[in-house]
This record gives sequence, C-alpha cells and structure tokens, in this order.
Amino acid sequence: MFTYNDPKLKNRRKELRHNETREEKLLWENLRRKKLGVKFSRQYSVGPYILDFYCVEKRIGIELDGFHHLENKDYDKERDEYLLLNDIKVLRFWNSEISVNIDKALERIR
Repeated sequence: MFTYNDPKLKNRRKELRHNETREEKLLWENLRRKKLGVKFSRQYSVGPYILDFYCVEKRIGIELDGFHHLENKDYDKERDEYLLLNDIKVLRFWNSEISVNIDKALERIR
C-alpha cells in the first residue's frame, strides 16, 4: 500500500506549487473549484511520485511535460506504470498543447 500526500514530500509539493509554470497556472484556472464537475488538487503525491494535478474521485492524474521530459522517458514510463498498477490513469500533455489549445486538452480530460 502506498501513501497519499506523504508528509515527507510536503515541502517539495509546496515548492512545486510556488514555482508552477505558465501552463500549469492556465490549466489550474480551468480545473479548480470543480469547473469540470469534479475536484482536482495540485501537486498531489501518490506513493513516491508527485502529480501535477489529481482527481481522487475519478483516479486521474494529469502531467504537463516540458522539454526536459524528452530526456526522462524511462522515468515517466516507470512512473505511469506504477500509477496504473494502483488504478490511476495518467493523462500527459505537452506544455504547448495547453498554451496553444487548452479547450482540446480540457475536452480530453472530461
């Protein structure tokens, strides 16, 4: 069994929230306050991993990827497999998908 929002990761989650990207801010404005009908949280940890956004009710994690993810494909794959084994589906978006066509991304999340 894994831990949700592990206290050991609290400072890192807080740091990530305070240093969010422009795309994370934009997506958060569209997810917060149940704008899609369900509650999302920012920088939510599941086991050893911190998701950019997470919906407990639907068990959906959302990750926004920048250029650095091109070098971290193995890590991202391992992470996604871990989450999927724990019944959490991860939706990944490139930052450019959010900044260029957020409506399309929101439709996919719905």
